[in-house]
Amino acid sequence: MFSKLKQYKDLRNQAKRIQGALSTESVQTDAAWGKVKVSMSGNMEITSVTIDPSLLAPAEKSKLESAVKDAANDAIKKTQKVMAAKVKEMGGLEMPK
Repeated sequence: MFSKLKQYKDLRNQAKRIQGALSTESVQTDAAWGKVKVSMSGNMEITSVTIDPSLLAPAEKSKLESAVKDAANDAIKKTQKVMAAKVKEMGGLEMPK
């Protein structure tokens, strides 16, 4: 029983190390021909959104909403790739048996 607890504690510590390493990573992406830019941390938190003023007109509302969605989704995909590479680089997660 204690060996299982130690395995879970080791796994938790390993996950914390990976999370700490990911917090230093960042991805940037854009949509709408560079008019909407999103930056995201390795922990999948959006750190900034930049919107070109030309998209702020009421007639452009649906384009803006779509561009923000596209840029955020792209940032998530890129962050997931960074996460996978970082986990692999750090030796992966060893799941208890």
